[in-house]
Amino acid sequence: MPAQQTKYIFVTGGVCSGLGKGLSAAAIGAILKAAGFSVFTLKIDPYLNVDPGTMSPYQHGEVFVTEDGYEADLDLGHYERFIDVNLTRQSNLTTGQIYQRLIDAERKGKFLGKTIQIIPHITEEVKRYFRHVAKVSGADFLLIEVGGTVGDIEGEPYLEAARQFALEEGSKNALFVHITLLPYLKTSQELKTKPTQASVRDLRRQGIQPHIIIARSDYPIPKEQIEKISLFSNVKPEAVIPAVTASTIYEVPILFERCKISRTICDYLGVRPRTADLKEWKNLVRRMKGDSQRKITIAMVGKYTAHGDAYLSVNEALRAAAAHHRAKLKIEHIDSEELEQKNRRMWSRLKKVDGIVIPGGFGNRGVEGKILAAQYAREHNVPYFGLCLGMQIAVIEFARHAAGITGATSEEFSPSAEHCVIHIMEEQKKKMKQKDYGASMRLGAYPARLAEGSLARRAYKEGVISERHRHRYEFNNAYRGTLSQCGMRIAGTSPDNTLVEIVEIENHPWMVGVQFHPEFTSRPLRPHPLFRDFLAAALRFGKSKG
Repeated sequence: MPAQQTKYIFVTGGVCSGLGKGLSAAAIGAILKAAGFSVFTLKIDPYLNVDPGTMSPYQHGEVFVTEDGYEADLDLGHYERFIDVNLTRQSNLTTGQIYQRLIDAERKGKFLGKTIQIIPHITEEVKRYFRHVAKVSGADFLLIEVGGTVGDIEGEPYLEAARQFALEEGSKNALFVHITLLPYLKTSQELKTKPTQASVRDLRRQGIQPHIIIARSDYPIPKEQIEKISLFSNVKPEAVIPAVTASTIYEVPILFERCKISRTICDYLGVRPRTADLKEWKNLVRRMKGDSQRKITIAMVGKYTAHGDAYLSVNEALRAAAAHHRAKLKIEHIDSEELEQKNRRMWSRLKKVDGIVIPGGFGNRGVEGKILAAQYAREHNVPYFGLCLGMQIAVIEFARHAAGITGATSEEFSPSAEHCVIHIMEEQKKKMKQKDYGASMRLGAYPARLAEGSLARRAYKEGVISERHRHRYEFNNAYRGTLSQCGMRIAGTSPDNTLVEIVEIENHPWMVGVQFHPEFTSRPLRPHPLFRDFLAAALRFGKSKG
C-alpha cells in the first residue's frame, strides 16, 4: 500500500491500568507483520514529562533507548521485540512534548495573538503528529496506543483527537481496539462483564465506538459471556477476542490469531486478508513451555529488584537466550544492598546460581554489594555479564582486588577519589554542572571495533558492531595499561580507540562487561549473541557443578 493509504489502529484501555495494552498492540503488530504487512507503532503517554528519561524505575519501569538515542517508554521495547523493527523517537509522544511545542510557538508569536486552547490547538497538533509518523514510516499499518485508562482526565485530549482523526480519515482507514478486564468473583464463581460494558459506555461518551474488544481474564471466558459483551457493546461476536492469561507473553499473537483477529481487522479496513505465518512464534512457545531437563539459574543483582519492570528488557533477553538453548530459566533477583549488609539468605541464593548479571543503573546505593557479587563471580569462575554500570562494576572490582589499586572507584560515586578508574565524559561536565539531566548522556547506537580472539568477537562473528548506549561515565584510559597488564582484556573500543566499550577477564571461563545495552536489541526469535553465549557458559558451569 502507498504511504498515503496507511491504516490506523488505535488501542485504548478500560476498567483499570496494567491490562497489557502495549502487549496487545505488540501482538497485533506481530500478527500483521507475519502476514506480510509493514507495521510501525506510536505510544502516547499523557504525562507532562517530556520523556521518561529522568523517571525512577520504581515509577515507570525501565527506560528503553531507541537507535537514534531517544529515551522511551518500556512499551517500545515490547513493540521492537514483537514486530522486529528498530523504532525511533517518532514512536513516543508525551503531553510534555505537545505542550512544549505549542508554548514555544506561542512565545514566538506564531499564533498571531490567538487564545491557545486544548481544542482545537492540542488536538490539531496531535492529529498532525499521527499523519507525520505515518508519512515518515511509510507503514501499511500504524498502531497507536493511547496510554492510561478511558476516563482519565489527562487522556481525554488524545481520545478527542483520535475521534476527529477517524472521522477525517474515513471508516476504512481507522479502527479502534479496546482492552478491558473481566473480573472473577470467587463467591459466585463467575466472570463479570459489567465493568467492560461501563468502559465501553465511557468510550462512547468520547464519541468512539470500538470495533474490536479484547477481554482480559485469568479464567476461560464462556461463549455466553462473549455474546453478552457483544450485545451490550455493539461489537460483533467474532470481534470480541478472549485474552486469557498466557504462560508466556509470546503466546499472545498465537491466541489472538486463533480468533482470526487479522481477518477481522482487514475486513473492517477494506484490506485483502493475508495468512499470518506464525510458525516461528509457535516453535518459540513450544521451546519455552517444553519439559527440558536443562535447567539454569541466573542471578540479577541490582537495587530495583522489587519492581518487576525495572529490568524488563534484560529479563526478556535472558528468556530468549534460554529458549534458544532449550533450557528452563529461573531468574533470582538479588538485592545488592542486602549483599552489602552480609545478608546470609541473599548470599546463599547467590552462591547457588549458574551465572550473574549486573544490569545498568545510576547512583551509589547498593554499589558495594554489586562489587562483592562481581568479585565472587571472578574468584569462583561463575559466568558474569555486566551491562553498562555492570561493566563499570567489573572494572572497579578488578582494579581493587586484582590490580591492587586501593580505593578504586567511579567519579560518579566519589568525585574526589584518587583513583577513579571510571570517570565523567568531558563533554558532559558542563551539563552536569547546570544540572541539565534530561537526555544529557551518550544515547543511542554507536559503533565498536572488536578485538581478535575475544569472547565478544567470537559471539558476534564480525569485527565491527553497533549497540545502544545510555550512560555518562566511561572507562578511564589512564588505567588501561595497568589493568591490561594484570589480566583485563580490552575486547572492544570505539573505532578511534578512545573509548573502551567491552572488557573481558582473561583466565576466566566467561566474564564480560559491556558499556552498552545489548538487551535492547535482543529479539525473542533472534536472541542477542552475547546473551546467547553467556547462557551457554552458564549451562556449562551448572553442568560442572554436577
